[in-house]
Amino acid sequence: MVGESNGDAARPTAFLSYARADQHRAAKLAKALEAAGVDLWWDTLIEGGAAFAKSIEASLENSNAVIVVWSAASVGSDWVLDEAAKGRDLRKLVPVTFDGAEAPLGFRQYQAINLSHWRGDSHAPEIASIIRAVRAATGQAVRQPPSSAESRSGPFAFRRGILIAAAGATIAGAAGLFAWRLGGRRGPGNSVAVLPFKNVGGDQEQAYFSDGLSEELRATLARNQRLQVIAQTSSASFRESKDDAITIASKLGVAYLLEGSVRRSGEIVRITSDLVDGRTGISLWSEKFDRVMQDIFRVQSEIANKVASALVAEVGSADGTTTTEDQPETTTGATTSVAAYDAYLRGRALYDLSADEASERAALAQFDVAIEADPDYAAAHAARARSLTAIANQYGEVGQLAGLYDAAVAAAELAIAIAPDFAEAHSTLGFTLFQGRLDARAAREPFERSRRLGAGEATVMARYAQFSARIGRDRAAAEAIERALILDPLNPLIHRAAASIEYAARRYAESIPHARKALKLNPHMSRANAAIGDALFMLGRNEEARAAYTAEPVEDFRLTGIAIVEHRLGNTEPANAARSKLVAELGDRVLYQQAQLQAQWGERDAAIERLEKAREIGDSGLIYLRNDPLLDPIREDPRFARLLASMGFD
Repeated sequence: MVGESNGDAARPTAFLSYARADQHRAAKLAKALEAAGVDLWWDTLIEGGAAFAKSIEASLENSNAVIVVWSAASVGSDWVLDEAAKGRDLRKLVPVTFDGAEAPLGFRQYQAINLSHWRGDSHAPEIASIIRAVRAATGQAVRQPPSSAESRSGPFAFRRGILIAAAGATIAGAAGLFAWRLGGRRGPGNSVAVLPFKNVGGDQEQAYFSDGLSEELRATLARNQRLQVIAQTSSASFRESKDDAITIASKLGVAYLLEGSVRRSGEIVRITSDLVDGRTGISLWSEKFDRVMQDIFRVQSEIANKVASALVAEVGSADGTTTTEDQPETTTGATTSVAAYDAYLRGRALYDLSADEASERAALAQFDVAIEADPDYAAAHAARARSLTAIANQYGEVGQLAGLYDAAVAAAELAIAIAPDFAEAHSTLGFTLFQGRLDARAAREPFERSRRLGAGEATVMARYAQFSARIGRDRAAAEAIERALILDPLNPLIHRAAASIEYAARRYAESIPHARKALKLNPHMSRANAAIGDALFMLGRNEEARAAYTAEPVEDFRLTGIAIVEHRLGNTEPANAARSKLVAELGDRVLYQQAQLQAQWGERDAAIERLEKAREIGDSGLIYLRNDPLLDPIREDPRFARLLASMGFD
């Protein structure tokens, strides 16, 4: 048909397996096959016998055919045998021979195409026979490999850290490790995810250590503004995943994956690390580190700097951007005390559980141990501030709130004094000043500072986005939350934050998909159903709003929403029942929610009085005051304006 394209979509794909000794003839074969219309994954073999099936399995899986070249050299190659077995098991083996060598046992029932008299012509009958065999092996459509041009000269001409000699490349790059051209991957060429390092020591008590190492490596890489590093929560979601590297990289939207393992025995720790190309699933670099625990910080820095140096080789040096080695140590809030680091990691593991008050207080105790071991450990002081804030928010009694928030502010300020460029400390200070002391004006400077220092930190950007939304800076909020979503695409908390930002901007319909995404990632997430209910209520979809509120697991949000929507629907009995239960069981802990309810029920004076009392005792719900649509019925009251002014809302 005139105008019909015979583009890449119609080209079969093949993996070419051969022995390194046959490299010269293999290069000629690859060139002929590509000219004849086959897209190839092909490279050289390294010497040695280290198991490598995992790193090329994805390439074998995603090809339409596996072309195996038998020769006197390849019949004794473990690599070629493994790849041939995979092709046979997948029913897509296409055997050829360079010298008429007999195939090994297990493969002799497959007739090999004889290339012993072939001289390199892409139109030769032998090549036509291979093309027919490849097309016969082609089944349903699969993911396309790199184009033939890329395969010959681009970034995918790799295996096991060795470049194709036929492409004229040599081992090069920062730190003498490797080099490759960035771009053309599933994610931006400077993007990387640090997957959870596996704890292979058999002691589950040490799992926190391997997790902590992964996070420290991630944080070190994120310090370099030329890298886009996926946040811990999204990376950690693949801890037990059976997905291959290509799939994981695609889901995270990154070009590279850094994975590894940790084996700790007493004071000795063995760390292995492996940098994987997210497009091909092929390992670009791997290294093993055996160190005593006192060297663990040097190991972290060593791994991170090697990876970062290679990743920024193409994007960093041209404009003078510093690598991680040029950053001051204080930017990470780090310690050189093994005991402090150990306690900090234990505290982080407990804090991340967020299970109950006991776990929150146990986390706080570990942060205190870390600070006792190293009083200048800025990250531990910042973590202590967040822990105190969490305890105040979730479990603090009315008379205890001010003291807890004061202690949190003091801990965050101390972290900044120790490490003035530590973004997490500034972000934490802004958060405690706003949510604890209800002082939007005082919180603005540390939040702005955190944004400038922490553009590579998803949690920092998300906190900044939420603050910006609450003070009415919609554009800044939208830009920051977009950045957070890129850095942490599988974090339900970030999606819930995105929903709240859209809602604060009165984009109710746009907020709902974010809340639903949060629930998809974590079906038990609190406040996400209530967020959907609020948006539906503002859209006038009352029956749907009631269903969403009913599904909310947190009692105060559930009861408030039900009381409001049932009142609008004219269902007096269930509305009164929900209201009575809210007040009787939660009392002054939910003064802000009571004010929302009263405003919607037309009890305007009572709603203002509740808000004034909430301000007096420090109810953190007041951070929503400026743009909460549920309070619109009382927004024009002069007392409302005075409340806003008292909190520093300009």
